[in-house]
Amino acid sequence: MNSFLKWFFAFISSMLQGFGEIFIGIYRGLRQVFNIPGYVEQFRKYSGSFSVGEWILAVLALILVVAVYVLLIFMILLFIRKYLRFRHSIVSDEDLLEEISLLQQKVMKLVKEKDEIMAMKVSAMGVGGGTGLPGTTGDFQNAEGEEVEQHEVTEDGIIQTAEMRFSKLMEVDTFYKTYTPPEYDNDITLEEIVDRYRNFACSRMHLYYEHKTIRLFLAGMASTKLLILQGISGTGKTSLPYSFGKFLQVDTTIASVQPSWRDRTELFGYFNEFTKSFNETEVLKRIYSSGYNNDVNLILLDEMNIARVEYYFAEMLSILEMPNADEWELDLVPNVWSTDPVKLDKGKLVIPQNVWYIGTANNDDSTFSIADKVYDRAQPINLDAKGIAFDAPDTPPINLGFDHLTELFQEAFSMYPISQENLKKIQQLDLWVIEKIRVAFGNRILMQMGLFVPVYVAAGGEELDGIDYVLATKIFRKFESLNLAMLREELKELCNYLVKLFGKGNMKESIAYLERLQKLF
Repeated sequence: MNSFLKWFFAFISSMLQGFGEIFIGIYRGLRQVFNIPGYVEQFRKYSGSFSVGEWILAVLALILVVAVYVLLIFMILLFIRKYLRFRHSIVSDEDLLEEISLLQQKVMKLVKEKDEIMAMKVSAMGVGGGTGLPGTTGDFQNAEGEEVEQHEVTEDGIIQTAEMRFSKLMEVDTFYKTYTPPEYDNDITLEEIVDRYRNFACSRMHLYYEHKTIRLFLAGMASTKLLILQGISGTGKTSLPYSFGKFLQVDTTIASVQPSWRDRTELFGYFNEFTKSFNETEVLKRIYSSGYNNDVNLILLDEMNIARVEYYFAEMLSILEMPNADEWELDLVPNVWSTDPVKLDKGKLVIPQNVWYIGTANNDDSTFSIADKVYDRAQPINLDAKGIAFDAPDTPPINLGFDHLTELFQEAFSMYPISQENLKKIQQLDLWVIEKIRVAFGNRILMQMGLFVPVYVAAGGEELDGIDYVLATKIFRKFESLNLAMLREELKELCNYLVKLFGKGNMKESIAYLERLQKLF
């Protein structure tokens, strides 16, 4: 034990002596650096024999040394200042966190008080006096002390009541009791729709769109229920679905997305337990009314990425992904009232097939990036340039039925499927991209391409142009999430491979996009 203590004492003594030498060395070094009297004495000793030139050099040397000293002092002060600011910010953050914690406690206290007040109000109304058993009724006293009959619950679980919780949807039911559908134009083709809508938008709304943009819009409607119109401001993203609704004489429902949107209640509404009514939105009303008609119904999510799309639109994305359209149901309320709307089945609303959801997206600092899972389920349409004015004859709107539009899509699928030659080239391109860049096309995207391209051709476009557009917006767009600085050579090879595979002068959209990616790094 004595040997250990002697060793430990010697070890600690040596270590402490080393630390002491460090501090002594620092002190000696600083003392030597700032030894001004010693520097003055040295200058007096040697300056007596200086020549004129040496005096000049000596003065310059002194100026340089003084500048170094000033710079050193400045750096030290700057370091101290930054440290103090950093320390101040930490203290401020701690104060803010403490204040937030206090506010949260106050909020919880207020919520508790609110619940107590609600409980007192409910108690004063006498709610809860009945048995609540199916097939029975219970009596309770209201605030005036009068006996009131409670809602009856039948054997099938339906709550018998005179109250209506879906006022807007009930208005729709009332409207369609005497509704007479219009006479739809059943002899119009997809190519005629493109021409007539373009002339209508020009002559009556002073909006100018290229044929290609309208073809892409129709082809997107054929391939998916969710379209994303993206591009710079002022290119007609909002005007396109708005004017298309006017063209079909069925106004587009516009929902202006807000930054505060976090869940589905912002889009569809919610049931207020206190008022016992459902806060219905115009979007919900449009979806519900679409079940009554044969119209082409458009719902516009304006500035859709000013909030996170995958938050407030998550449930709809899941619904639209289901292969069986009969399972497209939106669960609104957990129980059934006798006064619920006609088309509400056990608190669930069936999403009709004649509804499309169109979002406009800007890419700037005020918006969120759209997640891949949203892009995979949607068809992006790029609007990057303002339309060029042209002259068009006055063109009236049309009545296009959903059934006829579906027939036109089905005819296009059967008449203009992607050629076997191009399918083979797409497969070769898929293998090349997987091998070189580690990105796969995916079955969903290939299926969407099989629906998009035939309609694009039937609307007057070329097959390779349709394939090119899907590749650029659905496949090569995924490259943005990769390390592009490490893929510059692969992107150049891909451009050359596209030319080799599809021929020179084709795949312009994809090649231009890949070249833009190369310029980013």
